[in-house]
Amino acid sequence: MPHYTGINHLAMVTGDMDGTIRFWRDLLGMRLVAGLGRPGYRHYFLEISEQDMIAFFEWPDVQQLEERDHGFPVKGKVAFDHISFGVASDDDLWEIKDKLEAADFWCSEVVDHGFIHSIYAFDPNNIPIEFSAPVRGVDLRKTPIMADSDPSVEARKGAEMQPGVWPAVIHPTPADERDVYEGEGRKVVEALRERNEE
Repeated sequence: MPHYTGINHLAMVTGDMDGTIRFWRDLLGMRLVAGLGRPGYRHYFLEISEQDMIAFFEWPDVQQLEERDHGFPVKGKVAFDHISFGVASDDDLWEIKDKLEAADFWCSEVVDHGFIHSIYAFDPNNIPIEFSAPVRGVDLRKTPIMADSDPSVEARKGAEMQPGVWPAVIHPTPADERDVYEGEGRKVVEALRERNEE
């Protein structure tokens, strides 16, 4: 079974990289840790935590999303509702809420969800975002719970991986055939090496 360490990065899209950086880096305090680009294309990464990042592609013809409330059903094609960023405490929620409102961004009241307290807002691209603080004594990761009165068939089987659902790997890729192909991010490593050589 793979050992997951978190979200390496969420890949979002913007038509205004500078406005996006000012919001995520300068207002919310997430460090800009990498940037790739050439005319007509940018891909920048901001640090959420030691394990997690949010990244933005900037494409010239991108149109801003229409504002849509978090968690409300929609019709048609959809794959994404909102991102929730974990914070350590309610004090962090209030600090973020105050910063957002001082910068004239809408922010909800603090909502008590029982296991987390949350605030909701939108970034400059109208990406719906949430910030969530844990409630003391409630840890769903340690004690999963299903409170749905009519859970789906698969949810009724519990929190743990169910054996036999998918075919077993019969022929794993041999170590000498595990080719890794060069990608765009190699430029970041080259730039880092050049900086270290100076």
